[in-house]
Amino acid sequence: MKSSVSLDDKPITEHVSRISDDSLNKTDRIHDVMPVLDVEANDATETEHALTIREALKTHTWAVLWSAVMSATIIMEGYDNILIGSFYAYPSFQKKYGQPTHGDETNYQLTGPWQVGLSTASTVGIIITLIFNGWLVEKFGHRQVIMVSLLLMGAFIFITFFATSLTHLLIGQILCGIPWGIFATMGPTYSSEIAPLALRGQLLAYVNMCWAIGQFIAAGVLKGLVENKTQWSYRIPFAVQWVWIPPLFILTWLAPDSPWWLVRKGRIEDAKKVVRRITNKSIHNQVEARVALMIRTTELEREQERLKSADKENSGWRAYLRLFQGPNRRRTEIACIAFAGQVLSGSTFAYSPSYFFSQAGLALSEVYKLNLGTTAIAFTGTLCSWFLLHRFGRRTIYVTGYAVLVTLLLLIGILAFPAKHSSGVKWAQAAITICWVGTYSLTIGPLAFTIVSEISATNLRSQSIALARNSYNLCSLISNVVEPYLMNPGNANLKGKTAFVWFGTAFPTLIWAFFRLPETKGRTYEELDLMFERDVPTRQFAEYKIEAEELHLSPRQSIAIK
Repeated sequence: MKSSVSLDDKPITEHVSRISDDSLNKTDRIHDVMPVLDVEANDATETEHALTIREALKTHTWAVLWSAVMSATIIMEGYDNILIGSFYAYPSFQKKYGQPTHGDETNYQLTGPWQVGLSTASTVGIIITLIFNGWLVEKFGHRQVIMVSLLLMGAFIFITFFATSLTHLLIGQILCGIPWGIFATMGPTYSSEIAPLALRGQLLAYVNMCWAIGQFIAAGVLKGLVENKTQWSYRIPFAVQWVWIPPLFILTWLAPDSPWWLVRKGRIEDAKKVVRRITNKSIHNQVEARVALMIRTTELEREQERLKSADKENSGWRAYLRLFQGPNRRRTEIACIAFAGQVLSGSTFAYSPSYFFSQAGLALSEVYKLNLGTTAIAFTGTLCSWFLLHRFGRRTIYVTGYAVLVTLLLLIGILAFPAKHSSGVKWAQAAITICWVGTYSLTIGPLAFTIVSEISATNLRSQSIALARNSYNLCSLISNVVEPYLMNPGNANLKGKTAFVWFGTAFPTLIWAFFRLPETKGRTYEELDLMFERDVPTRQFAEYKIEAEELHLSPRQSIAIK
């Protein structure tokens, strides 16, 4: 028999809060208050759709700031991402860890195997961490996991800073990859849960800007120390990573928990406090409605899971199994391939082009000037992507950007044939590579973070983003193994012809995006849940209509409408 809940004049979320504290017949009791909850949630949905970017910035200032703080941890991963690859062309680093090329005592190179090892070391650590990341976040929350990761990061940097051999450096990179795995997913996960709908795309794209900021700082540090012939030219860049840890730790400690996470934990009153904290006082009268929308979306997803499986448990390792069941299977495919698409587009070859430029025959001083320039373009491209996100859909930007990247890779490869006879052609290759970086940073780079964070179900978001990031990492691991052998003078020595290899991975990904990537712009998480539950075709996502009265239906009733 269903329990009854009397509805008095108190806010509906207080009734839900009492239910959350008592697990007895929780599902039935939630259904008793659902009619009133629907009214509040529908109001919140209408408000979300009506909110403009200008209004969102005014009323959600603190949400924007805390999102920026949590995403800033990715600066450290972006910094190291370009650091190690750039060291391969660094004179003092080559002399310390490399071997003479063809017996020439004036020209040192790291061997192909060691380039592979160092390039993939941090990825190994990241992959290991991401296996547990979703569980850690759901159990302890975003803040606690980030603070512990920052402390680990500070300890592991000592190993890379004091490394006296390639083995020490390899171990240090693997261990540093452990906290980087946390940072890589925490920014998009947290931002997607506190950002208003009007700013969701921009704040998720900001994650890529943090990556670009880290790379820009690394390029500047490397450019400033390239003439230094001592060990400090490669030790100081490692030490710079310590600078960010204290301020990020303090700011993370001050940051609020995600209100969506608090709702999933049944801490409704705490969720309301956070919503008040991250919004302007002028809209505090909407707190009840916003939390009601979170509750209804969470309950909708839980009911979908109950319909798909007799196993009610949705935590721990079982949560990862849910990613491959029912509508989540399609969402997981989109998240994984959209994220892996960053690597499949040829980013290992073109996004950090220092080694490519040096092997193409450009002077060392010019190489690091170009390196600094490309990171500045990456930052600018991500900034400009915010305007594209406002004007165009996610699918349009991703597919168009990928088409341009595929074309540019083909041009770089074709120009490799006359490049060995003409310095002008080498500069043309460099210019096209910079155009590639600009296009990537304007489209695929930021859009992948936006798509992956929006496409996942809220109750599986941590697990979904972690799995998607690991698909990226596995592709990155393979590409970092292959790329040095393709470029190294002692191995394939393909130079610019390497672009043909990445054209071979980018073109099929473009075809996939055209047929499988749906449009998510302007959709609340509840609306996306319903659309995936109804298996709406990819091409119909942008124009699909959902009436307000449909949002309160159960998943079984909702499917019948399809």
